[in-house]
Amino acid sequence: MEKRDLRRAEFVVYCIETYKDKKNLDGKTAYQKLKNSGAIEYIDENYDALHTFGDDGIVWNIDEYLLAVSGD
Repeated sequence: MEKRDLRRAEFVVYCIETYKDKKNLDGKTAYQKLKNSGAIEYIDENYDALHTFGDDGIVWNIDEYLLAVSGD
């Protein structure tokens, strides 16, 4: 795995963990919610922008993505 790919993968894991902690979810629930919605791919594809945000900004962005894909 290239160094760039490893950083992105680590960031995706960091985002999942941050989302889990902020939403008081267990790891499996958080992962499944983000995986099933496509949010993990969203995080990976938007690494360049998202990695500049703080934890609250990351969680807000994920929530906005989830809201957009749910159609609510």
